[in-house]
Amino acid sequence: MAVLRLIVLRLAGSIPVLLIVTVAVFLLLNAAGGDAVDAYLASLGGGDAALAARLRADYGLDGSVLARLWFVLGQLARGDLGWSVAMGRPVGAVVWERLPVTLWLMGSATALSFVLGSALGIVAGRRPGGWLDRLLSGGSILIYSVPGFWLGLVLSLVFAVQLRWFPVSGVETIASGLSGAARARDIAWHLALPVLSLGLIYTALFLRVMRAGMVEAWAQDYTLAARARGVPGWRIALNHAARNAMLPVVTMLGLQAAAMLGGSVVIESVFGVAGFGRLAQEAVAGRDAALLLGVILTSAVMVVIANLLVDLVSHALDPRIGGRDAA
Repeated sequence: MAVLRLIVLRLAGSIPVLLIVTVAVFLLLNAAGGDAVDAYLASLGGGDAALAARLRADYGLDGSVLARLWFVLGQLARGDLGWSVAMGRPVGAVVWERLPVTLWLMGSATALSFVLGSALGIVAGRRPGGWLDRLLSGGSILIYSVPGFWLGLVLSLVFAVQLRWFPVSGVETIASGLSGAARARDIAWHLALPVLSLGLIYTALFLRVMRAGMVEAWAQDYTLAARARGVPGWRIALNHAARNAMLPVVTMLGLQAAAMLGGSVVIESVFGVAGFGRLAQEAVAGRDAALLLGVILTSAVMVVIANLLVDLVSHALDPRIGGRDAA
């Protein structure tokens, strides 16, 4: 019941958040100059005022701000993200076409950074102040200080251009005809550098958080009691200290969901991955407010879901989370 209550509370709390995001993004996009009709006519080399007025009437861009906002909210309430003028297709279809790529990139980078960062944090925090702790802590600071796009460019230059171990861009080999496991390996080969570029930055962050939690856990009474009973150090680190130090790392994972998504947008642009990053660029270039609103709103939903999953994992680690104090 506590888990179900936690899910209901989090989902109910996300509704006003998504509503605020929708209204704020719509008003900001409306405040920007030009619209999709202007971009379309510019691509054609110009057009008269009558044509522009007719196109705005066809796409519902000729009404007042409040009227268009109410229309957009009504569409969203029916599960309709609207129509993309730049793509000439429903926004929902375009979003669902690009979403799997971003989910693969973001999910793989998250798994890499969380698992590797937590493991290295346990190693660094097992003996605070030791040479291995100093080496890993210094290396994490160095990696975290590197901009993600710069790291992506360096990895692409070294491993894709010079060594030619990985593709320079793309998600999979064009017209390869692959299917099943062969296609999965091809996609993994193409996404290796983008995932590494995005995951290394957050690996350093999770390492620092896990290491700090381990240092704090070593000073607690339960670890001191385990030492007094003669329990081996690695068993104490894994069975006692790491479990309690994991909770701040999981919490940080939820807080970094939005930053991870924003970082994936940049990495997608560096490696030419056709995900949300490329889609957002196309929406901005085409001044397609409906498409850009759909991208941002879908991203907000992804962040909400990621934080819900983090809350469930935190509840599994500490059942007190999500209890009566969850409200």
